[in-house]
Amino acid sequence: MIKTITILVKRDGWTKEEFTKHWQEVHGPLALAVKGFRRYVQSECVDQIIRKDIVELDFPVDGIAEVWYDSQEAMMAARRSPEGQALLADGAKFIGRSRTIVVSEREVMPFAPAHKSGTEAG
Repeated sequence: MIKTITILVKRDGWTKEEFTKHWQEVHGPLALAVKGFRRYVQSECVDQIIRKDIVELDFPVDGIAEVWYDSQEAMMAARRSPEGQALLADGAKFIGRSRTIVVSEREVMPFAPAHKSGTEAG
């Protein structure tokens, strides 16, 4: 399994609200049609943490998109498909700058549901 992580910066002239609305209400539904996507997650940036001990990247980030695929071949096929091409074309309408990296994911801590307060462990 591989994943792409894309850092997104909104297109100049778009407000944060316009960017987010288009990304969620137009772009997201287009992604549902792309065969080969195993999972697709949109993460809207709502705040930032600035560390004084590490040099910060010098650009704003408006969102992060993550897409999971079975393989790099499946990723390339999805991007070349008509649905993938439509998704990429739509992205060019509202994304001003981006950086996509392809990663092999290694889970360190699996997802666990939140603990319920006031209940005893069985």
